[in-house]
Amino acid sequence: MKAWQFSQVTGGIEKNLKLNNTAPLPPSANSLAADQVLVQVLSTTLNPSDYKFAQIPVVGNLIIKKPSSPGVDYSGRVVASGANSKKISSEDLTPGQLVFGRLDLPTQFGTLAEYTVVPRSGCVPLTQGVNLDNAACVGTAALTAYQCIVPNIKSGDRVFINGGSGGVGSFGIQIAKVKGCHVTTSCSSVNVELCKSLGADQVIDYKSKDVVAELKKMQKFDLVVDNVGTPSEMYWQAHNFTNSGTKFVQVGGGLSLGEIYLLLSRMMWPGFLGGGKIAFQFLGVANNYDHFKEIGEWMAQGKVKALIDEVYGMEDKGPIRAFERLKTGRAKGKVVVKVAEP
Repeated sequence: MKAWQFSQVTGGIEKNLKLNNTAPLPPSANSLAADQVLVQVLSTTLNPSDYKFAQIPVVGNLIIKKPSSPGVDYSGRVVASGANSKKISSEDLTPGQLVFGRLDLPTQFGTLAEYTVVPRSGCVPLTQGVNLDNAACVGTAALTAYQCIVPNIKSGDRVFINGGSGGVGSFGIQIAKVKGCHVTTSCSSVNVELCKSLGADQVIDYKSKDVVAELKKMQKFDLVVDNVGTPSEMYWQAHNFTNSGTKFVQVGGGLSLGEIYLLLSRMMWPGFLGGGKIAFQFLGVANNYDHFKEIGEWMAQGKVKALIDEVYGMEDKGPIRAFERLKTGRAKGKVVVKVAEP
């Protein structure tokens, strides 16, 4: 099969990706275990985690075997499936059926390949009316937004989303609105109208205003979701612009020693010793069949849409250019790679 692979990450994953026209199928492809599905990948989308895990010094080499294909999000077609244990869904999958979802990280056999083996918890029938590129965007970004927001709010709550124009943020605005929340978000000047079009009630332009200072002027919030990690004082000041019982949920972040130290201090430094004064959660997204299914239904109903920045192909260095675009940090929504035609 065709697969984009890397064997090292010196200089960045995008400098080391090569197209292998004779890559082997994943080892389990011909002997699928229960709740495993062999999928022909049609579209995939990239996430920061696709390169951040691989580029962790020393550790990246230990957790990801080489050569490796990056990518965990996909939409595609079922080729074969192992026995259905019924623990995840009573619905059987059939060859030729269109599906979408997400692999678990870390993985050696990712979705920048023509075929991959996915877990049943991350393999959901495509909802009628949702196209393949849009469905491929759901995997990590929409699921992360869902798990940040839905368990932590009720209708009428006020939600602040730091970083509203990226993959997770754009889904987060829409999901919070579907659940009946008032949404304030931050973004750069050029994306203000975009965030408003997604449903944001208030938008703070971080290029021209101090985000934390602006938040302190507003009615207090019931949930804070931080997709950016900056400004660094936001968590330490959060008690000044949130209601009692509010949770501060951080998504992603850098992997430098300084950034890891900051994350650990937020998680472990008690408030009475000068640490943060509201509950902190670092969200580790986990596949959930029911969450995927609900997001797919919202998309079919037109309540939630994927925001796509750019679509690349598998040829002509498409995945390399896709990673380059992702790493600029300026993508509006998701970066898609079309692996094969339906």
